[in-house]
Amino acid sequence: MRRVETSEGRSVRLLRVGEQVRHALSAILMRGDVHDEVLASHLVSVTEVRMSPDLRHATVFVMPLLGANAEAVLKALRTNTAFLQSDVARRVNTKYAAKLKFLLDASFDEGSHIDGLLRAPKVAQDLENEAGESLAEGDS
Repeated sequence: MRRVETSEGRSVRLLRVGEQVRHALSAILMRGDVHDEVLASHLVSVTEVRMSPDLRHATVFVMPLLGANAEAVLKALRTNTAFLQSDVARRVNTKYAAKLKFLLDASFDEGSHIDGLLRAPKVAQDLENEAGESLAEGDS
């Protein structure tokens, strides 16, 4: 049997199962199936799920809307992990129920940091200079 891998080195199967787990968790949180005051009062985005090669562990990256009370939301998710694992196992048909590990998604902060760097006056000046030089070279 041939293994198909993506450019990141993860198999298509791992990505597919991770996406199924992400959709299941999103549906559970959106419907309010978890009886927790913190989770009920926050909209939580499940941004990515990375599955281990044996599909027994899932790292779930989450971020509450606007990053509000991120630590409290993360604690609530970790407190309700057993319920979430069993509900996901019912919705996603795999041999084993994946153990869920919740982490805050730092990609939003990284994106904001890079955006801030690109908008810095010094970088903007350099980009304008390069664009001007490119136009001047094209005219000759």
